Amino acid sequence: MLLIVGTVRLPAGTLDAARPIMQRMVEASRLERGCVDYAYAEDVLEPGLIHVKETWTDQAALDRHFASAHIAEWRAAWPSLGIGDRDLSLYDVGEPRRT
Repeated sequence: MLLIVGTVRLPAGTLDAARPIMQRMVEASRLERGCVDYAYAEDVLEPGLIHVKETWTDQAALDRHFASAHIAEWRAAWPSLGIGDRDLSLYDVGEPRRT
């Protein structure tokens, strides 16, 4: 299983414009074969800081995601939204354990 965690930063003033695009990205990604979880969350202390968490079954699923039309739309919107600072890390993890 693959886990992607990190942050994306955008100017706080563009968050309202970003929400519909981000919503389409999340909803479409969650429908992809191999997507276990896909979420964006706004930081409660830092306006414009978005936390990203994705879980994928395998590399093939992630590769399909990277080639999808909705990720192309999301990436194309970055300049107009002022997104430039991204810090994402990919981890190969085992199956989740409930605590």
